[in-house]
Amino acid sequence: MTNSPLSRRRFLAMAGGAPPLLAQVPGERPRRSPEVEVMNPRARVPLSFIIDDSTCLVNLNRFAIPQFRAAWADGSYAQDWRRMPVEIPDDFVRRFGEWCGEHGVKGKYSVVPYPACVGRLDRELPGWTPEEVAASIRLVRTLMMPNWDIHPEMVTHTRVIDLRTGHPYPQRTLEYMENWRWTAGKSVDEIAAYLSYALTILRNVELACEGVTTPGGFGEGALPQLAQATLQACRDVFRTQIPHYFRHAFSQGPESVAPRVEYASGLGGPDPRCVVSIIACTGDWTGNWDASRQPEPDRFITPDLASGRLVEVIGRGEPACLLAHWTGIHHNGHELGFRAFQEVVRRLEARYDNLLWMKLTDLARYWAAKELTGITREKTQLVFAAPFECPAFTVRVKSPGKPPLAQRRNGNSTPLREVPRLKDLTPGAWTRHGDALVISIDLPAGNSEVVFAG
Repeated sequence: MTNSPLSRRRFLAMAGGAPPLLAQVPGERPRRSPEVEVMNPRARVPLSFIIDDSTCLVNLNRFAIPQFRAAWADGSYAQDWRRMPVEIPDDFVRRFGEWCGEHGVKGKYSVVPYPACVGRLDRELPGWTPEEVAASIRLVRTLMMPNWDIHPEMVTHTRVIDLRTGHPYPQRTLEYMENWRWTAGKSVDEIAAYLSYALTILRNVELACEGVTTPGGFGEGALPQLAQATLQACRDVFRTQIPHYFRHAFSQGPESVAPRVEYASGLGGPDPRCVVSIIACTGDWTGNWDASRQPEPDRFITPDLASGRLVEVIGRGEPACLLAHWTGIHHNGHELGFRAFQEVVRRLEARYDNLLWMKLTDLARYWAAKELTGITREKTQLVFAAPFECPAFTVRVKSPGKPPLAQRRNGNSTPLREVPRLKDLTPGAWTRHGDALVISIDLPAGNSEVVFAG
């Protein structure tokens, strides 16, 4: 959600390029033969749709804006929140989720656990019956979770909760708002405890999470602590193998928007670890967090399909993660953001046949495998040392000589088949591409090989 007067995500998207991601630590990296390149999964370009500010039933803006205004106390946040609907109904969630399912759209859908201090999803949500709350949570679980990662967007997305009492701190200042200054100077353990509190509420209502989303400026002045706290909290609450977090958005410029694999350790042992930072490549051009703007679908991709931020990023071959806010998609019941997004998807479908919609969990897993798998080329085989398993792991082998025959692990071999084009690649297949071979396999954790003809 946008801050005032200058939001974290707006700052990162400002003209002049994005600033560096401060103090992030890559950690360990394996040895890799230079003639082997890890490509995108199935040699396609990943897409993902990142939705912020969503939760069950509560229209976050209606209840958040007066709290933001009280914290700033300078006339900011003068939106007429009383005219906003109290609820974003489940019927809208259903129509959105079903349409996205028909078009293969995947991504991340926040569920704020204690939205704007209205009530906790695992206890009471005043204004709605227990049956209505249970039905809304069940809809997220059954309709959204198969294609969308569920993230807590901290606890309330407004005031900071005192973990000792479960109530908001009494101070109504920026230092006690999740969106602004609370994390500055906090330790890894302090931030991890706060993330764990949010994750536990969602675990209590059977919404599984493998990552978190930061509201506004959460993490400002504590980026290394935030990354390590995400790793710690997701592992503690959900036993997540590869935690990830969404905080950064670069809506223009040449800065890479590929996921960043951080704090990798233990790659050769029984407990490999890392955390992945997911980066959005667009601004929120579907109507803005407070529904104060008209959607701008042409900024994603123009009607003639020739330009736009998505065309630029897809042309670079980097994952294109679109950013939006649920409140802007709903647009106070007018659904302008939803219609704009539908048009963007139609344009993408009209131009491209090499895209792959992915959940953030799957994108994080692929990038962790891409960065952290050791690959050695020997005379008649490629040897993989993978800390994590990874579906559709795809490599390009330069000047390969003879073709690959099989994937082998622990003495068991699975034949590989040749396909005519890159677009035909699926796991267990290979194709010729220029002077190289491109091979896609379901990579197991541990040691395995691709065997070439002798």
